[in-house]
Amino acid sequence: MEQAPTRVVIDALEGDKARVELPDGTTADWDRASLPTGVREGDVIRIEGEGKDQTFSIEAQETEARRTQTQSDLDALNAGPTTGELKL
Repeated sequence: MEQAPTRVVIDALEGDKARVELPDGTTADWDRASLPTGVREGDVIRIEGEGKDQTFSIEAQETEARRTQTQSDLDALNAGPTTGELKL
C-alpha cells in the first residue's frame, strides 16, 4: 500500500537550517540542503516516499493559495474598526 504524500510548511529559514511546520502543528528544524533549491518561507513542501526514497517538491499552487488567503486575512484585520468580537 502506497503512503499518501505528506505536506509541511516552511516556517523560517536561517543559515543552513529550516524550521518546518509539521502536519500536526509542531515544528522541527531540518537541514536546508535536504529541501528543494529555491525554497522560501511560507512554501508548502510535498514529501513522497519513505526513508532514502523520499522526494521533496514545492507545491506552487498550494503555496500561492495560502499566501493569498493570508494576505486577505491581514487586509480584513487592517480594514478598520470592527464591531463585536474579533475572530482569529
